[in-house]
Amino acid sequence: MSKENRLVHIYELLDTHYGPQNWWPADTPFEVMVGAVLVQNTTWRNASAAITCLKKARLMSPSAIRNTPINDLADFIVSSGYFNIKAQRLMALCEWLEESGGIDQIQRQSLKPLRRNLLSVHGIGPETADDILLYALGKPVFVIDAYTRRLFSRLGLLRANETYENLRLSFESVLRPNVGMFNQYHALIVVHGKNICKRQAECAECCLAELCDGV
Repeated sequence: MSKENRLVHIYELLDTHYGPQNWWPADTPFEVMVGAVLVQNTTWRNASAAITCLKKARLMSPSAIRNTPINDLADFIVSSGYFNIKAQRLMALCEWLEESGGIDQIQRQSLKPLRRNLLSVHGIGPETADDILLYALGKPVFVIDAYTRRLFSRLGLLRANETYENLRLSFESVLRPNVGMFNQYHALIVVHGKNICKRQAECAECCLAELCDGV
């Protein structure tokens, strides 16, 4: 079976098993962007609690965040961990958004220059940038995270020491650009990684067991 067929087959098995995931959970594209920063090095549960605090304080807009003293902003996002660092990163993201003309304006940019610009923002690395591009801006990028590395190394489709960019490009070169599929595929990988393909894998319950090279 070709790599393309294997990747599609894995997607189909996961999709049949778990069904639609409807990710990313957010009310607006900007909320997705905020969540992408807050979820760095923590769980979605912790990031979500911080988002709730920001919403209650009416700080879910670039201008509102920029007009908030940095120490106050950090206090609102304590639950996300590394809150002083993340407050600075949110400020930098909001400054970039406003200086770039807002979300509607940046959404009109083509993918490569937009990704390059995002990566120039303080605290925005490749995974965070691609979360924003895919889930907030609807751009066809394949997000690589720890769950992706673990699952596909066990499936024998990647080496553990592959760089982020090589992995992303390898998926995107094999799969046709498809925002809906990339969205659902990454969400399926996450749910499978959290529930089954954990550090100590639950292989007996795995819908991909027949394809797996082991843990």
